[in-house]
Amino acid sequence: MLNSGCLDYRLSRRSALAAGGATLLGMSVKGLLAATGKDHAAKAEHVILFWNGGGMSHIDTWDPKPGRPTGGELAAIKTSAPGVEISEIFPTLAEQMHHCALIRSIAGTQGDHGRATHHVQTSYLPFPNLVYPGIGSVVSHELPNMGDLPAYISISGQAPRAGYLGQKCEAYYVSNPGDKDPYLAFPEGIAEVRGNKRLEALARYNQRFTGKSTDQRLKATETSIEEAVDLMRSPALEAFEFSKVSPKTVARYGNTPFGRGALLAKRLVEKGVRFVQINRGGYDTHSMNFPAMRDHGEVMDPAMASLISDLAETGMLEKTLVIMLSEFGRTPKINKDAGRDHWASVFSCFLAGGGIKGGTVIGSSDEDGAEAKDNPVKVQDIHGTICHALGIDPNKEVMTPLSRPMKLVDQGAPIAGLFA
Repeated sequence: MLNSGCLDYRLSRRSALAAGGATLLGMSVKGLLAATGKDHAAKAEHVILFWNGGGMSHIDTWDPKPGRPTGGELAAIKTSAPGVEISEIFPTLAEQMHHCALIRSIAGTQGDHGRATHHVQTSYLPFPNLVYPGIGSVVSHELPNMGDLPAYISISGQAPRAGYLGQKCEAYYVSNPGDKDPYLAFPEGIAEVRGNKRLEALARYNQRFTGKSTDQRLKATETSIEEAVDLMRSPALEAFEFSKVSPKTVARYGNTPFGRGALLAKRLVEKGVRFVQINRGGYDTHSMNFPAMRDHGEVMDPAMASLISDLAETGMLEKTLVIMLSEFGRTPKINKDAGRDHWASVFSCFLAGGGIKGGTVIGSSDEDGAEAKDNPVKVQDIHGTICHALGIDPNKEVMTPLSRPMKLVDQGAPIAGLFA
């Protein structure tokens, strides 16, 4: 057994030969499939995840159905990727689609917001008394830090908990992107010398209190304090503040929480942050779906297009996997309130960078956007794909504090045909 990770959890080796099944060159087919994701060079170093909570309509974004009764009020437009059309709400992003890919055949299983969100963000279905970590925590657990900033940062909303991966893998929360964090400076009226003396006194008291205790909660508190102090003293903090950013740049992304969040994400990955999650809600469009989606497009389109363009221009796009996800799609049928309801049977995902083939479309839904038609993709496979891009083995096991072995991903594999 080996020790590694945030709380030194033990990693168990998987058997080279799986029990039963056909064999090839001495290894079972089951074993060969389980080995996907291992022993390959990482294509990416960072991930930017846009989490659109509420269930974003796939038909009104990435999988339009022009001419069909389910198509709705929004037109499909051509993009810079030959043969690929997306919704009219993304006119600027359409010009960047040669850098991007779409998955149009995610076959979900959960139509409840809570269960679906848990499934898409962790790869696991909820289970009593066990907190599964989100994919951002998995990434921060498996990859070393690349700078002074936290490895995992969540913007404009809370990310999933780290669960059994421990305190070091929790996301650092940014509530107002672009503003100075008041918690990373001494309070007004407290000079640096005086503040440092207080921190030294706090460290002495904590050491006395925790010295004879084995309670992991106390260790987690110490970890939080130590990381906060290190961050307070780091010059990399300038990445959080926009005081030196051109107003034209902010305007290009959109001076909204989402636009500033996208710009902040760019600045953070440039400083070495491994995983950034930008959160935005309002997609639960049971009524007035089409004006709501137009409003969403006005916010998302400039931010996403500017992010992809800027990352591509600096070469960071090859090293940064950009993803936009929601917990499920919306019903093909438009309801009596001009809205769309929950729909898990098929939905879509947007990706860019991180070694993927630009202009690629994986899978398809049927003519009305109701079911996965070609190349159905499991929710877990999205996690397997993220791990593959970063050179992480999704089948690796970690040991929980209760000595229960858990895989990083619940039986997910990289999506074939997505990478260059």
